[in-house]
Amino acid sequence: MHLDVIDLRKFYYRTALGRAAQRSVRDQVRTLWPDASRQNVLGFGFAVPLLRPYLGEARRVIGLMPGQQGVMPWPAGLPNVSVLCEETLWPVETDSIDKLIVMHGLETSEHPVALLDECYRVMAPEGRGLFIVPNRAGLWSRRDKTPFGFGRPYTLGQLEAQLRMIGLVPSRHVAALFHPPTDTPFWLKTGPMWERLGRKLSNRYAGGVLMVEVTKQVPAPPRRGLREAVRRPLKALDGLGQPEAKPV
Repeated sequence: MHLDVIDLRKFYYRTALGRAAQRSVRDQVRTLWPDASRQNVLGFGFAVPLLRPYLGEARRVIGLMPGQQGVMPWPAGLPNVSVLCEETLWPVETDSIDKLIVMHGLETSEHPVALLDECYRVMAPEGRGLFIVPNRAGLWSRRDKTPFGFGRPYTLGQLEAQLRMIGLVPSRHVAALFHPPTDTPFWLKTGPMWERLGRKLSNRYAGGVLMVEVTKQVPAPPRRGLREAVRRPLKALDGLGQPEAKPV
């Protein structure tokens, strides 16, 4: 179940804890991807808080928001780049996106495999994707007062296995949100210190969110199971024996 865009906007732009979370995750994204000059950058879910640094340098920035969540105009004071779409049918050309960021999209999706298929479709062969999900081992996934307390939290192994199945090959991973999900003044004030310390000590277990960067495997890996069954549909009389003539 997707969260409502009004609640997401309120958290990230109207609360001190949300602004701190936005800064922590965005700093990690910017560290991984310091430059997007002349590239197409796409965010899906509620990834727009992470896209602002690329507005002045990218060829194009797009913020896709699923219909179940709703959409808001973004960025404030500039031409709108946010678009409402079906979560598994994006109005984006195939092989056109150089950098893809998914946040508050995968863990709340009712069709995660189809969603990942769409991510694979739009990514350029030399492009990069970044999937940001709640860490099952972290504190943030245990509090439903933040958006990271909703949906399916992941372990690193679970997320990487799901991505590989689609043909999105993990290349590196980091974590973010090492400070507790509380808005008490002490933790908000010392948050940047805990982020720096957490990055030195752990990039997997302690953070509230996991961030996995992927590349696109070309061609895509073969699928087994359902798609194979669809190619060879079961006929109504399969498995039944042929009629035999009775002796006269």
